[in-house]
Amino acid sequence: MAKLNISLAQMHIALGDVTRNQSKMEAMVAEAARRKSHIVVLPELWSTGYALAEAKHYADELSKGMFATLSKTATQNKIAIVGSILEKRGLEVSNSAPLFAPNGRMVGVYRKIHLFRLMEEDQFLQPGPSITPLDLPWGTTGIAICYDLRFPEMFRKYTVDMSARIIFIPAEWPLVRSEHWRALLIARAIENQCYIVACNAVGKTGDTEFGGHSMIVDPWGKIVVEAGESEQLVSATIELNVIDEVRKTIPVFEDMRLDIYG
Repeated sequence: MAKLNISLAQMHIALGDVTRNQSKMEAMVAEAARRKSHIVVLPELWSTGYALAEAKHYADELSKGMFATLSKTATQNKIAIVGSILEKRGLEVSNSAPLFAPNGRMVGVYRKIHLFRLMEEDQFLQPGPSITPLDLPWGTTGIAICYDLRFPEMFRKYTVDMSARIIFIPAEWPLVRSEHWRALLIARAIENQCYIVACNAVGKTGDTEFGGHSMIVDPWGKIVVEAGESEQLVSATIELNVIDEVRKTIPVFEDMRLDIYG
């Protein structure tokens, strides 16, 4: 693939209202498909928000509940979907981001490694065991979730060790730290010479107001598209050959001194 059409479903999530959030998700995915997007990115915990005290109630096993809903929605609209939801794993719950292909098959799932103690994730959720590179038609792809953005080592591993070309980031990032969000997204794209594709939530959910500014950043650090602070679906087409051009022009990975700081 030379080009990839992407939509970002920047949602105002209703805390604990799965039915309402699902209806909104389905409408935004249908619109993304109408725009001929190849993939739509949803926010972090888009179906529940941070209703973590009831996490075990809302969580589903991989092939059931909201996972099955996403699979069906992908199939009906012939579009890939990625976004994070609560996953039941035995007696534990994780913040998990599955990626479904347009035929409804789950290509892989990333479970959030870095739990955000300011939102009490560490009290209710189990951290994921590893990062998850996915082999997709447009190239190796990574997934990170929200707070992961503050850990550059993770992104470096995706790109240097696993040759990731695109990293998707579902998030619920607070408005009060929007400047961090924008700066870190651009930095991760420049550092790793890859596309960063991040979808945030908006509006007040519970006691927290989320900041929006979902965006796609190219390997030069240029913002391809950026949403505002209201609920909306934004779409853009990215040129995949830009990744190779940037990595050839400035061969950062070839000049790394892993013998010193690896």
